[in-house]
Amino acid sequence: MAIQPHNETDSISDNLAVPHSSVLSDLLELTKPKVVLLLVFTAVVGMLLSVPGMVPLQQSIFGIMGIGLAAASAAVINHVVDQRADAQMNRTRNRPLPKGNLTTAQCLLFAAVLGVIAMVLLVALVNVLTAVLTFLSLIGYACVYTMYLKRATPQNIVIGGVAGAMPPVLGWAAITGEVTAEPLLLFLIVFIWTPPHFWALAIHRRDDYAKVGIPMLPVTHGNEYTRVQILLYTILLLLVTIGPYLIQMSGLLYLMAALALDGWFLFHAIKIQNPQHAKEPMRMFVVSIKYLMGLFAALLVDHYFPIFL
Repeated sequence: MAIQPHNETDSISDNLAVPHSSVLSDLLELTKPKVVLLLVFTAVVGMLLSVPGMVPLQQSIFGIMGIGLAAASAAVINHVVDQRADAQMNRTRNRPLPKGNLTTAQCLLFAAVLGVIAMVLLVALVNVLTAVLTFLSLIGYACVYTMYLKRATPQNIVIGGVAGAMPPVLGWAAITGEVTAEPLLLFLIVFIWTPPHFWALAIHRRDDYAKVGIPMLPVTHGNEYTRVQILLYTILLLLVTIGPYLIQMSGLLYLMAALALDGWFLFHAIKIQNPQHAKEPMRMFVVSIKYLMGLFAALLVDHYFPIFL
């Protein structure tokens, strides 16, 4: 949302010796661009679903920018807080901070600049409600989840998922200036999707998390228990994804797409139950991203090209 220990005494002048393109590349990596793009995509869908026709240009453009920059700021703070753990984990030990490419001070300054710009854009050019909700989401992920929940409870990803599920609500609020049942249903879909999505990765990276003492569910309760939880959350997710059709937020086109995607996701949730399928956790993690993108894309297509019977 990183096996060289980070040298806190690295000077800014030392970093200036790094080619400019490398510095920019490191800064970009800190923002977790792939994660931010997924969050922004769900926010954009929330925007477009909020009105029957086209969205207001100013609120949509600056809303996207503000929400994206705030998510990027939270990601940078996550890198700063997790740098020591990142240095010990195979998946993250080559991140810019553990490698010593950037200093903590530089990263915090970068995060602050991104966050301030995001808030100014949202307050001045979108609306105060979106700014407040976005700020609370930033604090929820960067501080509550990263600094506390992640190391406090194996339910970290469930509780912390609140922040990651907010973008559709933020997008909706950016256009309408209010939060209604529809964006809260979109929030619920992403919220329920988050545990099976992340626990699949946690099973794949269980040894890494155990090494640094992060109590992810596979570490504290074992892989078998986690697999069962993935299946249970997936079944709950399937029920929730029918919600947009039931409340007439979407139509038949979305329903057919949702049922097909749900079947695909459920297939992997069942397949992951077999520990002999060693590659399935990472495969399900990848599938889960495509699943969510497909689901929200179906909402969007149905909104503009509904099927009437």
